[in-house]
Amino acid sequence: MELWYALIDLLPFAWVDHVFMKNAFLAVLVISPLFGILSTMVVESRMSFFSDALGHSAFTGIAIGTLLSSAWRLFAGVDPMWVAVLFAVGFALLFSVVRRRTNLASDTVIGVFSSTAVALGIFLATFGGGSFTKFNALLIGDILSVEPVKIGLMALILLVVILLWVCSFNQLMLSSVHPALADSRGIRVFWQEALFSAAIAVVVTVTMTWVGLLVINSLLVLPGAAARNVARNMGQYHLISLLSALAAGIAGLLTSYYIGSSAGASITLYLAIFFAITFCFRKQRL
Repeated sequence: MELWYALIDLLPFAWVDHVFMKNAFLAVLVISPLFGILSTMVVESRMSFFSDALGHSAFTGIAIGTLLSSAWRLFAGVDPMWVAVLFAVGFALLFSVVRRRTNLASDTVIGVFSSTAVALGIFLATFGGGSFTKFNALLIGDILSVEPVKIGLMALILLVVILLWVCSFNQLMLSSVHPALADSRGIRVFWQEALFSAAIAVVVTVTMTWVGLLVINSLLVLPGAAARNVARNMGQYHLISLLSALAAGIAGLLTSYYIGSSAGASITLYLAIFFAITFCFRKQRL
């Protein structure tokens, strides 16, 4: 971090004088490419509603962790985020099992899991007459409060996702586009889906407190959706998605600093503007 602070101090901007902005800027540089990469597969797999359901499960996991830390000494001092990560991964794996073994449409299964997760989270948050207000920060998020340890964790997750893409992207793509063909080629479709779902679950849970539950799903959909409007091949698709997420992340953070808005909401609005622009170009091409 000291090296990062020394490098960022070279920039001729007033905001570099604040340590929290240095941390937040580094966090944006780490999580924006992560959302950009995952967004491509979320869009291609038609899993936008699933990522939203994962956000709800992450909230429920936070509620469970908070309840356990206050009720049991064994969990005293344990960060509720780790409980939320375990719960979200379990939620994702269970969803994959149920979707594979039922004749119901995916959106129906997602609706069942999402509504259940929300109800359970609210129930636990208000259990024993508790106040829900202590969870309000999760709805909006605060990237300015990010800690260096969490940035290191997200950098590690980014590295794992990149390795996953390098080693398994073709299998992931074929499994999402044509599961039967993938299965006939010897690809274990269920485990590919489960691995991807678990990756989304971890990313959503860890970044939820920074970006905000209300807009985190947008960051997993808009970069890929915008890139899909104008990309002509898979390379362009990933590059445009990654760069748009990165540019919107930086612009949103600086907008948040100068006008005092929510960083997550600002990032989402920039991505929405970019989607509108790419949509216009797509219409022109047609």
